[in-house]
Amino acid sequence: MGHTCQSCGMPLSKDPVGGGSEADGSRSTKWCSLCYENGAFRHPDATYEEFQAHCVEALVAQGMPRILAWAFTRGMKRLDRWRAA
Repeated sequence: MGHTCQSCGMPLSKDPVGGGSEADGSRSTKWCSLCYENGAFRHPDATYEEFQAHCVEALVAQGMPRILAWAFTRGMKRLDRWRAA
């Protein structure tokens, strides 16, 4: 099983730039570039529910049916970023 972003669940192999960026410019092996940049989350104040809705809308905008987008995001609560939330 490949690594997935521990914020949104996207397979890091699908990340257009290979992962988010750390503050020192290195690639993150835990977060994707859509969630994490320069060592910080792109949506730092989002609640789990807000971020899940954001991800659903992003997938729908890419042409995915809403029900399928919701199904892809429903397991996000188990990812590291949201597990303690």
